[in-house]
Amino acid sequence: MRGWREAVPGPGAFAVLQRNFAVWRKLLIPSMLGNFGDPLLYLLALGYGLGHFVGPMDGMPYITFIASGIVASSVMNTASFEGLYSAFTRMNAQHTYAAMLATPLRVSDILAGEVLWTAVKGLISALAIVIVAWFFGAIQGPWVWLSIPVILLAGLSFGSLALVMTAMARSYDFFMYYFTLAVTPMFLFCGVFYPLHSLPVFAQDIAQVLPLTHAVALLRPLLTGHLPQQIGYHLAVLLLYTLLAYAVAWYLLVRRLLR
Repeated sequence: MRGWREAVPGPGAFAVLQRNFAVWRKLLIPSMLGNFGDPLLYLLALGYGLGHFVGPMDGMPYITFIASGIVASSVMNTASFEGLYSAFTRMNAQHTYAAMLATPLRVSDILAGEVLWTAVKGLISALAIVIVAWFFGAIQGPWVWLSIPVILLAGLSFGSLALVMTAMARSYDFFMYYFTLAVTPMFLFCGVFYPLHSLPVFAQDIAQVLPLTHAVALLRPLLTGHLPQQIGYHLAVLLLYTLLAYAVAWYLLVRRLLR
């Protein structure tokens, strides 16, 4: 059995990151249109449309409340999609991983590069939403810049979790289980659209162990001019998800790629 030291990536991870970025640049315009178009529709439909009937929430206009939640959920959705469908395509359809392993790159380099790329994609998507929301006056305050490292850490968490699923998947259909059982429930019940305290106590307890809850708890204050409470706790949960999921994904990918 390979030692866990092999799970520690080397500089090759940045070569994988650079490779993915170079490919993404060829699709820059349609990708950025989606990054800006989706949040614009969400803010108009939910922030203004639904917000007209909902009214203020947690002491802020609903468009402000939901804008920060959409930033967090966008990181989850983008990092998950990249770590699932895009990574599986590179591994299974394009055989990119096999080609990489014919070079000095190790499995840990490939995995770390993919995780880093999911975080970068999550950051790009989130910043697009921040820009759109700022234009509408839904995001403001002196702490917005501190959201960048939080977004990256959240992207690492969701990207690592997604790559665990990718390492187990035999087809694209497998990912529907993850979206149905994990991504969609987090999107609906982790504080994106309403405060957690409006849920039953048992649902609040479940939400507290999910990573999106902690991403929202950090990003909402930062994007509305406040410092979050229990910063260390929320950061620790996201970091723990990242490290545990990375370790599991590495183990599964070693078994799959080097068998």
